[in-house]
Amino acid sequence: MVTFLAGGTGTPKLLDGAARVWGPDETAVVANTGDDVELGGHLVCPDVDTVLFAGGGVLDRETWWGIDGDTTATHEELRRLADEVGLGTAPRYLNDDAQTAGREIARWRRFSAVGEFMEIGDRDRAVHLTRTSLLDEGKSLTEAIGVLADAFDLDVDLLPMSDDPVATLVHTEGGETLHFQEYWVARRGEPPVADVEFRGAADAEPTDAVFEALTDPVVIGPSNPVTSLGPMLALPGFERALRETPVVAVSPFVGDEVFSGPAAELMAGIGRDPSTAGVADSYPFADAFVLDDEDPTELPDCHVERTDTRIGDADDAERVTRACERALKAVADDAADAQPPREGAE
Repeated sequence: MVTFLAGGTGTPKLLDGAARVWGPDETAVVANTGDDVELGGHLVCPDVDTVLFAGGGVLDRETWWGIDGDTTATHEELRRLADEVGLGTAPRYLNDDAQTAGREIARWRRFSAVGEFMEIGDRDRAVHLTRTSLLDEGKSLTEAIGVLADAFDLDVDLLPMSDDPVATLVHTEGGETLHFQEYWVARRGEPPVADVEFRGAADAEPTDAVFEALTDPVVIGPSNPVTSLGPMLALPGFERALRETPVVAVSPFVGDEVFSGPAAELMAGIGRDPSTAGVADSYPFADAFVLDDEDPTELPDCHVERTDTRIGDADDAERVTRACERALKAVADDAADAQPPREGAE
C-alpha cells in the first residue's frame, strides 16, 4: 500500500501516474480539508472533490476544478440577483456568532451565498448538497465522502484528513483575516501575507482510518507546503506518524521558481524560504525528495531522485511517480542495511 497526501492540484495530477505504478487497491489518498467552505449552507470540499472527480473521470482538466462540461445556471442567477439589488458579488463571510453556530464541521468557514463569490457548477452543487445532507443525517465527513466515492466509482481509498473542523485563515499585513478561499479566489492571492492560521487544528484529530493509512509509505505530491499540507501537519499526531513511516516528497519548486499557485507568497509570508530548500525545511520528516533535473538544490541529508517534474499529462505523471517509487525503494534498502544482524546470524 502507498498513501498520497493531497492538496491543491499537484497530487491529483500525480495520481494519474500512480494508477500505472500501484494498483488502485494499493492506494489511499488523505485529502486536505482546511480549504473547505460552507457556502450558503452547503459544504464545499475542493481538495477532496478534485480527487473525487479526477478518479471518477469527470474532472474539468483545463481548470482542475469542478466537473467537465458543467453548467452554471444557479451560480449566474445568484450573482444576477445580488447585482440587481446592489448587494454585489464580494465574499460575505458570516459574523463570529454565525461561524460557531450550526454544523460543527463548518466552523470558521461560513459564507453567505449572496452573490456567490466562488463559481459552483450545477452538477458540482449536487455533490455538495448530497454531502451536506448526509452530514445532517448523522454521517461523519469520512462516511459522507465514502458514499460519494462509491457514487463516482472511485478506485482508490479517499479519506478526509479529519472529521473535525479545521479552517485555513490567512492573516494579511494589512490586518485582515481571510479564509483561504477568499484570499485566493476573490483576492487572487494579492494581499501580502503576515501569517497563516489553522484554526481548530489543536482540537481536531485525524481519524483512525487516516492513522492506519499513514502506517504505509507516504508520497507527498508537488503541493503547497503551507495551505495544502500545513493543515494536516497541524493535527495532533499527524507529523509524528510521518516520522515513523517512509516519506518521499515531490518539490513544487525548481530552485526558487514555483510551478503554480501561491506557494511562494505564502511561504515567504510565514518566514520560510520560497524554494525547494524551504520545502525541505517544511518537511523534516521526509526521507527522500524528488527534484527536477534543473533544480540546483542539494539536499545532502536525505535521498534525492531527479527527473523532469513538470506534469502535463498521464505520461508525465507516470515518470514522476516512477521516481517516487525509486525513492521509496532506496529508503527501504537503506533501512534494511541499517538493521543490526539478528542474533546468531553471520
